[in-house]
Amino acid sequence: MQTRYRLPFILITTLFFLWGFAHNLNPILIPHLKKACQLTDLQSALIDSAFFIGYFVTALPAGAFMKRFGYKRGILMGLLIFAVGAFLFYPASVTRQYEHFLFALFVIASGLTFLETAANPYVTVLGDPATATQRLNLAQSFNGLAATLAPLAGGLFILSGKSLSAGEISGLSAADLDARLATEAATVQGPYLLIGAVVLLVALVVSRTQLPEIAEPVAANQPAGGSIWRQKNLLMGVLTLFFYVGAQVCVTSFFIRFVGQAAGIPEKTGAYYLSTALLGFMIGRFIGTALMRYIAPHRLLALYAAINIGLLLLAVGVGGEASVYALIGVTFFMSIMFPTIFALSIAGLGEQTKLGSSLLIMAIAGGAIFPLLMGQLSDLTSIRQAYLVPAACFLVVLYFGLTTSAKHHVRAGQSLEPVAH
Repeated sequence: MQTRYRLPFILITTLFFLWGFAHNLNPILIPHLKKACQLTDLQSALIDSAFFIGYFVTALPAGAFMKRFGYKRGILMGLLIFAVGAFLFYPASVTRQYEHFLFALFVIASGLTFLETAANPYVTVLGDPATATQRLNLAQSFNGLAATLAPLAGGLFILSGKSLSAGEISGLSAADLDARLATEAATVQGPYLLIGAVVLLVALVVSRTQLPEIAEPVAANQPAGGSIWRQKNLLMGVLTLFFYVGAQVCVTSFFIRFVGQAAGIPEKTGAYYLSTALLGFMIGRFIGTALMRYIAPHRLLALYAAINIGLLLLAVGVGGEASVYALIGVTFFMSIMFPTIFALSIAGLGEQTKLGSSLLIMAIAGGAIFPLLMGQLSDLTSIRQAYLVPAACFLVVLYFGLTTSAKHHVRAGQSLEPVAH
């Protein structure tokens, strides 16, 4: 890599780490705020809903902002919004109003939408076009690193490891219970103030760094006219990504609750298990990329989806430590799904790629819907039974992998604007 690109690449790679860290604190917040705000599983699932609705609402405005003002200003705007959302956790923890936490998460996600929309094109132009895929994979690895570290940090600094039974709660006076809950809620203050400060520091460095301009690509394979709504493969890809993101969020967000109920694992230990699972997610991306040299991406996608359906049925049916290991296996086989669905969906769109990409980013809203369904099912039955929801979602991924048109069978990283997640 040329010397003049080195610092910009490091800064953009930092963005991958930052949004990966923010995403993967949500599975820590769900059991934590469930205790601190005394929530049902359905109510705690609103954490994911507030977060991923931010993507749906902000995707098109973020694209329009960057089209008018440029990617660098878009990155700065995203970092500033991200920092504001992190700082809002402090007053939310003081008031202990659940709605305030949800608003803070919505603000954070709105900032991350700007960052995710801008970072991937930047990575692809920071150097030799022939090595663009390698640079993107390197940047994605830091997203995976953040996914591994976030549950560890959250388990250490946010989760108290103390849970009160219904009997213990009923035995406390109102004042004692309020004091305990206030102590629980306050543990988010330090971590999120630190996150906000780090994000502002990165914004300051970005503002003082010269970033290269990005030329819009002109594709030789642009579709011959017509509405984007006639691109059946894209529309099926949007639907598939909607279900996939819903499945991914369901699997990780209720992971700590699941291992506690299925195998009696305490929440702090559950956070370490989750970190191990997300380490498998990161390793799975490297292994999956290597396998795509020998197996067409759509076939590997279908195979992984089928395996995940089987593993989730095993997790629901057997219980105990075996179900925990099955769920850890699911995270490994999810690893290639987002970028593979994305690449297959926008292949061949030509100059409609940007619009297609925006529609796919909006499909991230699946992470807002399916956790609610899972939380409701958990309240009605059990958290183990609720894992039938992501199993059903993977059926859609399996169908897409089996039926996507032959002209869209591209290798990983061939899309004009691949997106890491």
